[in-house]
Amino acid sequence: MNSYRYLEPAALARVRNLKLVARSVVEGFVSGLHSSPFKGFSSEFSEHRNYVPGDNLRNLDWRVLARTDRYYVKEYEEETNLAAHILLDVSGSMGYGSGEVSKFEYGCYLAAMLSYLLIRQRDSVGLVLFDEAVRLRMPARSTTRHLNEMLRQLENCRTESRTQVAGIFHTLAESFKRRSLIIIISDLYDDPDAVLRALHHFRHKKHEVILYHVLDKAELELNFEQTVNLVDLESDERLQIDPAVLRGDYQRRVQEFIDTYRRACRRGRVDYLTTDTEVPYDLMLSAYLDKRAML
Repeated sequence: MNSYRYLEPAALARVRNLKLVARSVVEGFVSGLHSSPFKGFSSEFSEHRNYVPGDNLRNLDWRVLARTDRYYVKEYEEETNLAAHILLDVSGSMGYGSGEVSKFEYGCYLAAMLSYLLIRQRDSVGLVLFDEAVRLRMPARSTTRHLNEMLRQLENCRTESRTQVAGIFHTLAESFKRRSLIIIISDLYDDPDAVLRALHHFRHKKHEVILYHVLDKAELELNFEQTVNLVDLESDERLQIDPAVLRGDYQRRVQEFIDTYRRACRRGRVDYLTTDTEVPYDLMLSAYLDKRAML
């Protein structure tokens, strides 16, 4: 595989052993649809790749071996029992970052890691980039070539527009015809009631949903020491504030915002996780998968 910014070798090394745990998570979410991922699906040849130890020898291309004395494995577009779709918010607000990475970059790292894990365990995964409209929609596939293209698209993407979370989700819920695992990565800066209705739309269509609510630490704590000028990255609206005066009320309102999603998602059987960009994404993901594996 080529080298990509959002697929870090060190992070991959830390989650490499989560393959079976990740599969048990997927099976737990889509019970009955994913119980036999290696049997009973049709396949269409897609490409060759170099053989690596552990690959099934039945997929070795013996004709290529006879001609070139090199080991190549046939890859297929698999109609697996699970299709996963990663929905990544690329609106302007996701571009904010008070630390080393922005919310958007954090989301890209998380999307890349999840895509890698899903394709490595032979599930298919698609990618949707959205703001006030769908900017990119890649169908769910399960090959290394598809993963490379997803990673390339993540590297080329930029944040710039307004948010329209709820409307996009309603449209996507109607468009996914097959029961799927929907993985959402967003700061959810839209009307919570509207977003929650859209999440219920996914559930009504029998999709399973994991929601990663990504926020910046400064957004959670308003931890500025002096008067600051705040700029809305989507509307360019500006506001000067004294953090010391507003901090207590602000933190209370942010916690209410988060609790609204947490309670409603629990009732609606949506897996909800909130994280800030200072928490290493691979450690957050590992802890989540370990927790799901024990349930």
